Amino acid sequence: MSAVNVSLQVLPIVEEERIYPVVDKVIDYIKSTGVKYFVSPMETTMEGDIDVLLDIVKKVQNICADEGAKRVISIVKIDFKPDGVTIEEKIGKYRDDC
Repeated sequence: MSAVNVSLQVLPIVEEERIYPVVDKVIDYIKSTGVKYFVSPMETTMEGDIDVLLDIVKKVQNICADEGAKRVISIVKIDFKPDGVTIEEKIGKYRDDC
């Protein structure tokens, strides 16, 4: 299957001082999966097979809960084209690190 982009904004309901450490655990997990990803101030965008990326989204909910979140609000955006879509084609001309 062609690559898709999935953007994930995760909002763990924890004490304010714990938000960034929990989000850091989420980003560490995404990094460990080997998918191409890009962290921005409001969300992380991943590139790859849609089933793999949606499995990552599901796992992230449990990571937040394991870190003490009583509730997790996640905003997921999917960019799909039959021929595939890449992070590079969207922002490559703006960034040197894609």
